[in-house]
Amino acid sequence: MADTAPPRRLGLILAVIVYIVDQAVKYAVIGPLALPHIRNIEILPFFDLTWVENYGVSMGFLTASSNGMRWALVGLTAAISLAVLAWMWRERSRADVLALGLVLGGALGNITDRTRFGHVVDYADLHFGEWRPFLVFNVSDAAITIGVVILLARALLVRDGKKSAEDDNA
Repeated sequence: MADTAPPRRLGLILAVIVYIVDQAVKYAVIGPLALPHIRNIEILPFFDLTWVENYGVSMGFLTASSNGMRWALVGLTAAISLAVLAWMWRERSRADVLALGLVLGGALGNITDRTRFGHVVDYADLHFGEWRPFLVFNVSDAAITIGVVILLARALLVRDGKKSAEDDNA
């Protein structure tokens, strides 16, 4: 007999994996690699580890200039995370649940940073010469971005008003 339950368990597992990987990499960057003191480590000609304390949200918007703003951002991000969790709980499409799991795990990783340090720890610096197509980011940021792109792509390209076979069988 086929399992007709929503695939929310997969989304929760993915969220936990993203969170653990994010926090493990941040531990390595802060601790053993001592990036806050070294500031920059060239890994490849196009990829460095660069220490950045991000006091804002996406692309530097809503910069927390005070402790009150910091906690307001924690609260806002937590509320968004709860909304993502509620959406994931109701969603029946496996692909959407996994995308939401990426977003949730990433949001929780960045909430943890902001709570522990007062800022989000960013370190991944992709560049081609002096051209940097992205701001310095972290695993959580990447997971959130990938999850949102999947959701947008599916909303714009896959869903045409009819339920897909995957949605019916999820």
